[in-house]
Amino acid sequence: MVTYTPPGWPAGVHPPGSDDFESTAVGWLLDVVPPDYRLHGVLRRYPVALATMARYHSRACVEAAREGYRTARTELAGALPPQAIDTVLAAYRKEGARLAATARAVGLVERALRGEVFTPKMSLVTTADSQAGHPPTAHPTTAQPTTPQAPTVELTTARPKAAGPKTTQPKAAQPETAQPKAAQPRAGQPKAGQSKTAGPRRTDPALAGRAARQRKAT
Repeated sequence: MVTYTPPGWPAGVHPPGSDDFESTAVGWLLDVVPPDYRLHGVLRRYPVALATMARYHSRACVEAAREGYRTARTELAGALPPQAIDTVLAAYRKEGARLAATARAVGLVERALRGEVFTPKMSLVTTADSQAGHPPTAHPTTAQPTTPQAPTVELTTARPKAAGPKTTQPKAAQPETAQPKAAQPRAGQPKAGQSKTAGPRRTDPALAGRAARQRKAT
């Protein structure tokens, strides 16, 4: 029975579930941790404990390499020529990539030692051979996380209402109240409340003399 090993599985370690899986895993993990770890027999008897310690150790090595890379120029400036510092940074990049791959492999071995079974994700790929009549080849793929899609909102435009005949609503008749206008006095007429007084008459002297002569003649 062929057992599936995921990508990144360390070379030299037999597939999980095989007869020599645990023995090969212990030998590889002892090469990952410092040499003094071999003095502790408990780690050989319990491979899961050895894998746990190897996980912490490998992660610490990755973090140390990253910190050394970040501070290499400032710490080595003046002590090394610029070309040598560039070479040290290149070594940090190379070893950092190796340490990161080792840390991932340690995690896979630990999961297998804890009883996890790896199964490939199959995807059918249509090739030229499958179009020619050959069955499609199944390739293992890693599951991609799916992100929830926001619900789509359909935009609708308001339709114009059909123009109909407008009906005019008669306004309620408002009773008109006649406002009496104030009588304006005419020129020469006395205003209300004022009495018309007659002024003294003027007598023509010629007419008065004629009337006196007529009285004497009679």
